[in-house]
Amino acid sequence: MTPLADRISGSSIALLGAAAFFYGSKLPPVPGQQVGPSAFPMVVGAGLILCGGLIVFGIGRHFEEVAEADVAEHSAPELLEPVPAWRNWLALVPPLLLCFYALASETLGFLITAAIMVFVASTAFGAKPKLSVPLALIAPFCVNLIFLKLLRVPLPNGLLPFPW
Repeated sequence: MTPLADRISGSSIALLGAAAFFYGSKLPPVPGQQVGPSAFPMVVGAGLILCGGLIVFGIGRHFEEVAEADVAEHSAPELLEPVPAWRNWLALVPPLLLCFYALASETLGFLITAAIMVFVASTAFGAKPKLSVPLALIAPFCVNLIFLKLLRVPLPNGLLPFPW
């Protein structure tokens, strides 16, 4: 039997996916293109529905139990360090970064805003500066290139326009 918390969170994820799929399907097609703006939200929505359903029905839960038993078997409880209380607040980083993007992207532009977001997220989740700085410098260019060239969706220029 799947725990109540899993059923609630899985249902919420599936409901969010259904909403994304439904509203994505309402987007008008772009004349002359086979793939329009509705494709991305519908694919994401379908993925969320699938993942939410898997969580609700407890599919894959056995793998978690096996992994937890394996970790418990190979580690002594006295050797495990307790998680610091401040680590619980890391769950707020992604939603705060999304709010930051919504507020700052038009003014700063995608490249600067995304670089700040990548640096903050990677550093907050434990990456060393020698990894998070190059990632913050390279990733926004790659994402912007994908949106601009493949999806033909321009992202905000702001202070630093995309070089090509």
